[in-house]
Amino acid sequence: MWILEDNTIIKTPVQVTIDGETYPRLIFTEPETLDTLGIKEYVEVTPDNRYYWNGEFTLDRTVTPVIGTYASIDRDVDKLKEGMLSTINSQVASKQGAIDWYWQRASKGGKAVPADIQTYADTIYYEQNEKEAEVNALTTLAEIIDYENKPFTETRKIKHTAEDGTETYGPETDTSNRHINMLQHWTANPTDEVDPAFVSLDAN
Repeated sequence: MWILEDNTIIKTPVQVTIDGETYPRLIFTEPETLDTLGIKEYVEVTPDNRYYWNGEFTLDRTVTPVIGTYASIDRDVDKLKEGMLSTINSQVASKQGAIDWYWQRASKGGKAVPADIQTYADTIYYEQNEKEAEVNALTTLAEIIDYENKPFTETRKIKHTAEDGTETYGPETDTSNRHINMLQHWTANPTDEVDPAFVSLDAN
């Protein structure tokens, strides 16, 4: 992005008129021309809109690029928690909807619901109650941010591909840090494809 001397912000190259003279958008590929016209590179810093509203705007022209910054205004904790609880309910409905056919089949005289699917369904409701209790216990914005960005360490087997295309995993492993939204961290469906590289995911 760029900013003119009158503080007009240009997000993408466009034709501009300065002091009565019009310049084509190609000037944005010519740093020397931009400098002559007083057009500066511009960076805008905004708060994370999941947790904050945009507050007062300040502009710092003493640095390169010019920086425009919006102050952070905390969003309402109770409103955020309402949204979090709604997210949990939506995910439960989606997960149960994906396995409802097992019960529909059984009700029509078909095969009984497999034990692992029944266990999975019970686990979904157990985890729902746990997550709802955890969300209800949150009292500050910082706690909400931590809950939706919990640090984990993931360990995965390293993949090896042979000349004939055969893929094998391990025994070497690699670890990486991840931040996981606990609203979206659920027990895996037993019908999901198994990830051959996965070893473990541990909360830090």
